[in-house]
Amino acid sequence: MSKVNDIAGQVLRDMFSAATTWLEKSSADIDALNVFPVPDGDTGTNMMLTMRSTMEEAYRAPDNSASGVAHAMAKGALMGARGNSGVILSQVWRGLAQGLDGKESFNTRDMAEALQKSAEVAYNGVSNPVEGTMLTVMKDAAKEAQAQVEQGEEDIIVLLDAVVTAAGDSVARTPRLLKVLKDAGVVDAGGQGIYTIMEGALRFLKGETEAMRLRKPQIIVSDLPLTLPLPQVAGVDEVPFGYCTEFLIKGEKMEPDDIKKRLERKGESLIVVGDDSAVRVHIHTLEPGNIIHFATKLGTLHQVSIRNMDEQHQDFLEMQKERMPATDTAVVAIASGDGLVEVFGSLGAAAVVPGGQTMNPSTKDILQVVQSVPSENIIILPNNKNIILTAEQVQSLTEKKIKVVPTKTIPQGVVALLAFDYETDFKANVDIMEKALPSVKTIEVTKSVRATRINGLKIKRRQPIGLLDDELIAAGNTDLDVISKILGKLDMKQAEVVTIYYGEDITAEEAENIDTSITEQYSNLQVELIKGNQPHYSYILSIE
Repeated sequence: MSKVNDIAGQVLRDMFSAATTWLEKSSADIDALNVFPVPDGDTGTNMMLTMRSTMEEAYRAPDNSASGVAHAMAKGALMGARGNSGVILSQVWRGLAQGLDGKESFNTRDMAEALQKSAEVAYNGVSNPVEGTMLTVMKDAAKEAQAQVEQGEEDIIVLLDAVVTAAGDSVARTPRLLKVLKDAGVVDAGGQGIYTIMEGALRFLKGETEAMRLRKPQIIVSDLPLTLPLPQVAGVDEVPFGYCTEFLIKGEKMEPDDIKKRLERKGESLIVVGDDSAVRVHIHTLEPGNIIHFATKLGTLHQVSIRNMDEQHQDFLEMQKERMPATDTAVVAIASGDGLVEVFGSLGAAAVVPGGQTMNPSTKDILQVVQSVPSENIIILPNNKNIILTAEQVQSLTEKKIKVVPTKTIPQGVVALLAFDYETDFKANVDIMEKALPSVKTIEVTKSVRATRINGLKIKRRQPIGLLDDELIAAGNTDLDVISKILGKLDMKQAEVVTIYYGEDITAEEAENIDTSITEQYSNLQVELIKGNQPHYSYILSIE
């Protein structure tokens, strides 16, 4: 991967155009994260539509400098902002434009300063900033960018990679900061949107456009030590929610700060952003007529939207009730490592039971999760040969119908879940998932706990060793040595995709070296690198 020290306007535009497409692929998944009533309960859709407007204006920019494109993006975002999340997102781009003002192109230091400005402007646009939201994620991302610059980082890709990781970690922490998220077992939807946009931009810079076309973004899961519950039905709140009122005011010599002060006591969730010619207002109020009357004195109103949040709350509850009855089939997976938990959650597992090698869950552990899932038909993916028998005991302890697809490795669990067909029935899905298992080979790299001789190998204590589909077949001086030996035993001409999950003790740089080595040796392969954070195993490789 080539080094990128400088980015001009055209690349800035293209990277966020790719990010918009990436966001669109997960907008419905982000919508589904919303846990409370709200008129902004379509966060993914609102952010996606805001980004579309952002990029439409960016492509109309007459000035192709970084500054010109950034200012066009800010204008497009303000004019097309949808919902609470869209308005805050517009302020992210406004801050970016201020940070890049007058610059033909930008380097890592410029980018860090611009991201810091984005976070500041976004916070300032909200009357009562709440931590555990997209504001927090933006702040944490900007902080990491600054840290990278202070360390002397000059490669924008390396900086953005660190920023995306920090944003993802921040999203995972949002339930620790916001009780409503913790109670529902999900992360902040707006924060997920920010992460997805940044990840899309990073993937573009890395040259992963083709991989982006074939895959979709992962939804971050909470870093709290919990299983992944499905959305819970919120209790009915007797306090009226009022009306979500949004509009754009166009005029002359307008003062956003003055408008904000005059509206602060007239409602909640107030956001007032803009400049002297256009101001965007978002407010939750019991008296929208008074707000509109006030606004008409300031200029002409455009894109007026008044939505009854009480009706939307009822619609939300009905929708959740419709979701809650048992679906035909749900999948429960077993995995250890927050990265792997996230993978299974993003692929549709209803819940993930913590466990794996050296920490096999008990029958009771699995049973409790099975009982919590609102489905009568449950498919369990053990993902470890030592857990299969334990999982099979669950059927005798519940009235639910249980089937265990005997996945022995994490990659087998992933391909089984990818094969799951939401339009077919329970029995057919079990058959489909079992038939998918032979399509993947699994390499696991760990360290020997003692010296031994096995399968013709003389192994030293703490020496890197490798298993192919649970059979120990290689030992070497380094992890890469072991992986290369095992790949050399396989018919790699038939392989198409290699996914590398790297463990909790492996740095991103070490993992990238493995990625680069495989890519250079097998140019026909599509290689994907994922932080699995699994214990005990340095690397788990899936070969399809």
